[in-house]
Amino acid sequence: MTLYSSNDPAAVCLEVGQKRMFACALAWPGWCRSGKTEEQALETLAAYAERYAVVARQAGISFAVEHRNPFQIVERRTGSAGYTDYGVPGAIAAGDRLPWLPEEAERSLALLAAAWMVFDRVAATVSAELKKGPRGGGRDRDQLIDHVLGAETAYARKLGVTRRQPSHDDTADIAALRASILAALRTPDAGAERKETDWPPRYAVRRIAWHILDHAWEMEDRNTPPSSLSGQ
Repeated sequence: MTLYSSNDPAAVCLEVGQKRMFACALAWPGWCRSGKTEEQALETLAAYAERYAVVARQAGISFAVEHRNPFQIVERRTGSAGYTDYGVPGAIAAGDRLPWLPEEAERSLALLAAAWMVFDRVAATVSAELKKGPRGGGRDRDQLIDHVLGAETAYARKLGVTRRQPSHDDTADIAALRASILAALRTPDAGAERKETDWPPRYAVRRIAWHILDHAWEMEDRNTPPSSLSGQ
């Protein structure tokens, strides 16, 4: 089933902050972009459809890219200065607390695993030193990889999983961290006792996938010279 086409708009949760808002496609973990206005956030989300299609293709899931009336806002959530305005989609949608059907869960986890594959492919291809911003800022490749791994180590704790942060060159440890995250998402009621502050699986998978792809696309855009690498 194609969930993104001109005849079947993608369901979007709009997270509204004071200075920024996020538009997140609920059925497509990681396809989430921001803007200063609702219109800008939705336009940016649409503009990234081609890039997200690489993830869907990696997962073996049909994703039709159409730009006529592509979105249906099904929920609006109030964001915060600490998350939304800072540049992080931090609002848990009401729909995120619904139970997962096994088929839906496996589909979402396939997209998360595909996002990791895309990230690894980009990281293996871009230059170690990335282009700096106008003021000389911005992490280089290995710093970005370490940043993503550090975030995922923290995210795992939100799923009841405690592991140390892997080194960016320890492929076995990285694979083990990712496997533990997938296992916790696949069986959220197993293992460690869940806390009130733990993330529901639906939110966790789209937050983790967003962070992975946000930095994969950043590496592509800041590569020297810039090129599109994730689809190779």
